Amino acid sequence: MMYEDLKEKRVVITGAASGIGLATAKKFFEEEANIFIIDWNKEALDMVLAENRQFRGTCGDVSSPMDMKKAFHLVDETLAGIDILISNAGISVRKPFLEIKYEQWMHVLRVNLDGMFICAQEAIKRMKKQRSGVVLFTASTNGIEAHPLYAGYNASKAGIILLAKTLALEFAPWLRVNAICPGYVLTPMQKAEYPPEMLEALNAEIPLNRQATAEEVAALFAFLASDQASFITGQAIAIDGGETSGKILR
Repeated sequence: MMYEDLKEKRVVITGAASGIGLATAKKFFEEEANIFIIDWNKEALDMVLAENRQFRGTCGDVSSPMDMKKAFHLVDETLAGIDILISNAGISVRKPFLEIKYEQWMHVLRVNLDGMFICAQEAIKRMKKQRSGVVLFTASTNGIEAHPLYAGYNASKAGIILLAKTLALEFAPWLRVNAICPGYVLTPMQKAEYPPEMLEALNAEIPLNRQATAEEVAALFAFLASDQASFITGQAIAIDGGETSGKILR
């Protein structure tokens, strides 16, 4: 355990059946927090819950207000409240702008941005009663600088950053809100999108010459949720191996 103050904290994590979300759930469990996970993929969620019997969780679509209302009612029943929200669920579509169908654009925005709005509302309603809490959003370096072929993803992640800053101002001083902006992270979603040769080419452009692990991003979530980060709010914090610092010469 690194952060004594995270012990027994009630933590809700979305998109937690794989990748960054799952690594974050495991990290908070190491800190002896109480974990509730939400994911749309029932098969993957059931497998995670079977392997981690200390977790509680439910299947749900973060872009559905009804699903999240039900999910947070389950949070009330199982954890009797919430102290930390890790709003992490997200999707990506890689396509040239003129080939993106409106339905695809809206699907990305609904999951990535509407989902953050819906989950944050549910969480903050509960946190407001106790006048304390932490909300952490998974944004992306794509919300800081543009990447071709990701118009919807880029726009959604930029929106998350401004949503975090707005909520940080609106609910200060009792609520802290930050956006974590990972660069390239070697997750199942990343491996599905990029063939090995493309991953190697990407690594060459990152100053630390590799991609992050999901566990490294999880460690940042834990730090920002802890009292060690008690004066950090309204920030978009990149974890990208130096990628957004500029170009390097090798």
